[in-house]
Formats: sequence, C-alpha cells, structure tokens
Amino acid sequence: MAVLMGLARLLPRPNVRPANVPAPADAQVIVLANQKGGVAKTTTTLNLGVAFVEKGYRVLLVDLDPQGNLTMSQGLNPDSIEQSMFDVLVHRMPMEHVIVPCEADVAVSSIDLAGADMALSSQIGRERALEKALAPIKDRYDYILIDTPPSLGLLTVNAFVAATGVIVPVQTEYLSLRGLVQLENTLSMVRENLNPRVEIIGIVPTMYDKRLTHSREADEILRENFGELVYNTRIRKTIRFAEAPVKGASVLAYDPSGEAAAMYRDLAKEVLRGEKSRQHA
Repeated sequence: MAVLMGLARLLPRPNVRPANVPAPADAQVIVLANQKGGVAKTTTTLNLGVAFVEKGYRVLLVDLDPQGNLTMSQGLNPDSIEQSMFDVLVHRMPMEHVIVPCEADVAVSSIDLAGADMALSSQIGRERALEKALAPIKDRYDYILIDTPPSLGLLTVNAFVAATGVIVPVQTEYLSLRGLVQLENTLSMVRENLNPRVEIIGIVPTMYDKRLTHSREADEILRENFGELVYNTRIRKTIRFAEAPVKGASVLAYDPSGEAAAMYRDLAKEVLRGEKSRQHA
C-alpha cells in the first residue's frame, strides 16, 4: 500500500480556483460512459480531470464503478476503504465523508458498490440518489467528472440523471461503434422521464493506432456518423497509460512532458471550449 500511494499522494493541491480562472455558471457534471469495458473510460476520467486541475479548476472525480479502478489509479486500495459511494447512494451518507484529496478530489469506490443496484431497487426515487448526494457540495466545484461501470444499469442511470453532459470514450474498432446506439437509446429514456437536458456532448476516440488500417477506418466511420461530436484529439496507445496507475498517479503527474499527458491536455482544451460554447448558446 505504501508503494502504491505513489506520485499522486505527494502532490498536495488546494481546492481553490485562482481569481484569473473563469468559473462556469454552475458546476458542470460530466459523465464518462460506455457500456463496453476496456475503452479507456477510467483513464479518460482521471486524466481529463487532472488536466482541468492544471488549468486552475476545482474538480471532483466520482468513482461509480464497483471495480474501483479510478480509486486505485490514485494510489488508494478499495479493499481497505470503509466508507464509499455505496454508503452515499444507499445509506444517504453525506458525500464529503467519502471524498479523498488526491490530484483532484476523489469520491472513492469499493466492492460494496456491486450491490448498489439491488439495494437501491426497492427505494423510492432510486434514480435520483446521486443527484441528491451531489446537491450540497456542487458549489465547491467547477467540474464533477463521473466514472461509470461498463453497463447501462442503475448506477449509470443515476449518473445520467445527475449529468449536465455525457462524454463517450470509444475504442477505434468496429464493435465499439455499435454500442453507441444502445447508449443513446438509454439516454433518450432518461431525457423523457428523468433529466430532459442530458445529452452526449462529445465522443473521444481512444486506443487509436494509426499504423492499423482497422483503427483508421473505425475513426473515419465515427467521424462520418457523429460529425462535430467527435473530438479532434485521438487518444493513442502508449505504455504510459499502464505504468501510471501502478504509481498511483495520472499520466500528467507520472510523465508530465510525455505524449500521453499532451493528448489529455489537448482533449481538456477541446472539452472546455465546448463547455463555453454551450453556456453561451
């Protein structure tokens, strides 16, 4: 555990936005979602959030995945965590009790979260548990990024209900593209019944390998079908994404001048430009 605490725990960060950094009108709650696993969703949540922090924004990362990969990626051990997002959602524990200051603030996960769907299923207002938990702390942050499990179950629906927008990381291969239709169908149902403003605000091509024809063609198909929703930044494959979590750090802390960090800084610029355009629309 001492080894895994890593670089991230050695980087104290005040949760204060500098005066020269413009605040969003309201805290933006951005959900990273894709029902397919292995598409760099957690990697994107963490590194995009830390890139926001580098720009001076106050950021909360919410680990809503029972696997706890986001929690582990900041050097924390989900198996030793006593209070987690499970307690927030099911037992209505105040969210500040499960927030740990890391490179960004992290609302931590544990394996208990695997039972949240069943525990919530009999509760009235079960789809709004996360929205209600976030309400008392939203004014402390500029951006809240939520990492969701690889499914479209109740945890992910809770995230969609709380969201101001959804970013979808999509691996550049054909089977990943098909899942976007199912995801949009789920969002349509949430819009009709629970949160009329939730929508996909961006699609991130991930695990891109320009040497592979398959990867290039999948990227082209994504852009042909979704146009300006697809960010220009492609997250390319690099070993740094595997190495950084072992050190309990984002790639921006682990290899700040490397290609992997540069990609997420570029993505952060695109997302922030899009958020400004949406707020002024």
